[in-house]
Amino acid sequence: MKKLILALITAVGLVAGAQASEGGLVWDKAPNKTNDLASLQNGAKLFVNYCLNCHSAAFMRFNRLKDIGLTDQQIKDNLLFTTEKVGDTMKAAIDPKQAKDWFGGNPPDLSVIARSRSGHGTGADYLYTYLRTYYRDDTKATGWNNLAFPSVAMPHVLWELQGERKPVYAEQEEHGHKVEIFKGWQQVSPGTMTPLQYDQAMGDLVSYLQWMGEPSQNSRVRVGVWVLLFLLGLTFATWRLNAAFWKDVK
Repeated sequence: MKKLILALITAVGLVAGAQASEGGLVWDKAPNKTNDLASLQNGAKLFVNYCLNCHSAAFMRFNRLKDIGLTDQQIKDNLLFTTEKVGDTMKAAIDPKQAKDWFGGNPPDLSVIARSRSGHGTGADYLYTYLRTYYRDDTKATGWNNLAFPSVAMPHVLWELQGERKPVYAEQEEHGHKVEIFKGWQQVSPGTMTPLQYDQAMGDLVSYLQWMGEPSQNSRVRVGVWVLLFLLGLTFATWRLNAAFWKDVK
């Protein structure tokens, strides 16, 4: 329980920077693909290759990925480092002391990050926006900044996929003052993915983070629907049985 509380606290800490966007940047709607096994599998691959280097998922075991259609052998061949076992929890590869020296603190656990809510939408909407709004900023120690989380300490680990972009602003007058309004992006250098492919990949990653935060959610919803249908049928049968029992009673 103590670990769960700590994870929730760190998750809230990650989305706290988004409060600065209140009244400014509106979060994009994240695609909900938690029932799409291919999407979840791609998201798991992205998470292990790009996120798990620094961020742990202490409440998720690798063998739970069998729930999204992977076999033990596929997990071993594609998602495990040499010293890890299928039954292990997802622990970050980075040394906590090094992380503190480099980033000023340990990167938060991401087990339940997508369940956090803040600002203009859900935690998933924030993550989807956050992962797609990095831009070069030479004034920052990492060389990167983020519109959804200004002055973020985390560098853009996915920049080779997305390429380099810069935000485009337009000036307009509000209450007698000129302000800059974000209008869009200008591609500075291409990545290995097209903008559409990158957006789809981030949708897969966010969907995986949503699924990881509550792996049994979809099963619970399916079971709940059948339970409600059963209760509805039982109610109808009971009503008709009651009517038949009392019809001859004066």
